[in-house]
Formats: sequence, structure tokens, C-alpha cells
Amino acid sequence: MTDDTPTLDGLAEDLEDIKANLAAFASQLETTTNKVDAVASAVASGGGQDGQGKDGDGKKEKTKTPPFILWLTGEKYAAELAALDGWVTNLLVPTYLGEVSSSATWCACWWEHPPAVARLHALWLSWQELTDPETCGRTGPSVWHRDHLDPAMAQLRAPDGPFAACMTSPDRLQHDVLPVPPVAPLPTRVPVAGAGAVTA
Repeated sequence: MTDDTPTLDGLAEDLEDIKANLAAFASQLETTTNKVDAVASAVASGGGQDGQGKDGDGKKEKTKTPPFILWLTGEKYAAELAALDGWVTNLLVPTYLGEVSSSATWCACWWEHPPAVARLHALWLSWQELTDPETCGRTGPSVWHRDHLDPAMAQLRAPDGPFAACMTSPDRLQHDVLPVPPVAPLPTRVPVAGAGAVTA
């Protein structure tokens, strides 16, 4: 009959083995976590960056945000407007425009109205984000309709909106850009409430 009772030396040896295994697992976990973080960072930044937002040359990458279309000029503006036009012509107008009337105006030359261009562009950018299965989830399209499409179209097609002087009847094309209200130049001395005048 053998004695299966572990000895103190045997237990110490087993404990050292367990500690060594734990250290190996911890090291492997740290390596895997670093790799996952690097991949997640590259995906989030569009690739080519390390975990500190730097590209392969070590230069800090600017955060990429959509452009405000009215700040673009020249070819950049033309390219962005052309892309927007494809969306307005092929999706927005045939799907959502509805009947033109005095209470729901529209302009076939919408691109000549800067306030309309800005709103339509913002609407298009939100549509891209909220209909992309990678980013929007299942409720993205509903959120886009509720929070973006409906308010934007209400503003664009309002009787006092940017198309107020344009087409109110589908049988009669009409286009007129509303005049821009004047803005007085800022005086050199601006009165500040409760503080007298401040010199510019």
C-alpha cells in the first residue's frame, strides 16, 4: 500500500508550476490585448495609425469629420455638390418629395440656394451614417427619418423657407433666390450691458 499524501516539497513544486503557468497566461493575455487594441484603433481611425492616433510616419493624424459644404471652394465644393446631387436626384426627390404646393414649396434649382444646400448636405451625411449597417444598428433608419429627414424637410419646404419664392405648382417652374438681408458693420466701440463701452 502506497502513501498518497503529498509532501511539503511536492506541494511547493506544484505551487511553483502553477505560478509559472499563471505568469505565462498573463503574458499571453497582455500580448493578445495589445494586438486587439491595435486592431480596434486602426479600424476606428481608418487604418494606418497606432494606438496614439499617429500614422506610420509618427505624425499626429487630424480627426476626420465631414466637411461643412458651404466652407468648401472650387473643385472640392463642386465634387461634394455633385455627390449630393446624385443622392437628391435619385433618392430624396423621388422617394420623399411629395406634391409641390404653396405650403410645401420646392425648387428644381435647389443648388442655387445656399441654405438649402447646407441642409440637404447635412441630411445626406446623416443618411450615410444612419443607414450604414456597420454603424447604425437596427434603429438607424428610424432615427434618420424622425430626427433628420422630417425636421429638415419641414424647414426646406416651409412657406417661408429657402424656396419661398420658387415653385409652388408642379405645372409652373419658378425659381428666384431670396435676397440676403443686410448686416451693418460692427462699430469700433461696442456697448456692453452694465460695463460701459469696450474699445475694439
